Amino acid sequence: MNHYETVFILTPVLSDDQMKEAVEKFNGVLKDNGAEIVNEELWGLKKLAYPIQKKSTGFYVLVEFDAEPTIVKKLETAFRRDERVIRFLTFRLDKYAAAYAEKRRTLKANKANEKPAEAPAAAETKEA
Repeated sequence: MNHYETVFILTPVLSDDQMKEAVEKFNGVLKDNGAEIVNEELWGLKKLAYPIQKKSTGFYVLVEFDAEPTIVKKLETAFRRDERVIRFLTFRLDKYAAAYAEKRRTLKANKANEKPAEAPAAAETKEA
């Protein structure tokens, strides 16, 4: 099994629920074909570098997964058939990129765990 990472941009006219439904659809395509999803990040609504289909923003989503090479073609076919997807890019990570992605995930998880603990400490210093 190879380690893959895909980033896709969804059209900005979707509601939050519709955006999450589209992400679940593509995760379902991966799971139905035997892929294991390692990480999923919703980057939110971001400005595009240049207009695509007369749109200047889009919902960015990153999905990391372990799968056989044949699954990538099925996933990209699903991207092409869905009109909500503006752009997509899927690539295989080599061992160095996979190690970097794992390091980035752990740093992000550590920061998420530290923030709730720091908030009360910062409030106490302001009061004093």
